[in-house]
Amino acid sequence: MSIPTRVKLVEVGPRDGLQNEKQDVPAAVKIELVHRLQAAGLKEIEVTSFVSPKWVPQMADNAEVMAGIHRLPGVRYSVLTPNLKGFEAALLTKPDEIVVFASASEAFSQKNINCSIAESIERFAPVVDAARAAGIYVRGAMSCSVGCPYEGEVAPARVGYLAGLMRSIGVQHVGVADTIGVGTPLKVQRAMEATLRHFDLDDVSGHFHDTYGQALANTLICLQMGVWQFDASVAGLGGCPYAKGATGNVASEDVVYLLHGMGIETGIDLDKLIDAGQFISDFLGRSTQSRAGKALFNKRPD
Repeated sequence: MSIPTRVKLVEVGPRDGLQNEKQDVPAAVKIELVHRLQAAGLKEIEVTSFVSPKWVPQMADNAEVMAGIHRLPGVRYSVLTPNLKGFEAALLTKPDEIVVFASASEAFSQKNINCSIAESIERFAPVVDAARAAGIYVRGAMSCSVGCPYEGEVAPARVGYLAGLMRSIGVQHVGVADTIGVGTPLKVQRAMEATLRHFDLDDVSGHFHDTYGQALANTLICLQMGVWQFDASVAGLGGCPYAKGATGNVASEDVVYLLHGMGIETGIDLDKLIDAGQFISDFLGRSTQSRAGKALFNKRPD
């Protein structure tokens, strides 16, 4: 399989990146972050989630954020919807895409959303039906596709099982997520191969956390398989509240630096992306987690 000449990045920083921040991030800051990301050329932005504020208080301003965004033509704005109630609230804000999520690990599913994998899929089926009836694209996130904080290693067969269930309820695209960042290239390759038995190459993406510094290596193995869509988070924001020790998503700046260095088009202005990462890092009062972002920012003239 030849390496793709163009890659699409889904920017998950505003949602997946910020959801676990302890300090309150005002809606105005989230909106400004989205504006900076789209100005940098991002065409796919995961903006917020419509979950109970009891569980994720950081996303309680979801409707305000969606209403405040100046939408650009050609940009797809997505939101996470865990159930029908969340979807109905999201629908009022006119998202272009919704994201449903399930785990390849039975233990993680129980800890995260208090139900089995099969039960989670039953819960999502009416959400998927409603979204597709409304003309809204449906993406599925498959968490713990390589390893689980409770079960340890997750077999590729479990990933294939989940992908098949996702396909059966009408999910149009799935992301293979290494939620706790324990994956190494061959393990990720096997998880992706199991997924590709149920979804076409154009309908899969990689979502890698950099806990053990493997995210770019895992991205590269997927590129070599022909995968051309990946999630990333500006400044390396994010983690997982139910996965102890899981650090941030792979930084968007690092992925773009890798891709541009390989001659792969992204449509993203790396300098503007670094500025977006600095903006949110400055607000949070810490330095960016992006290695490329930090290096290139420090090289700028004073």
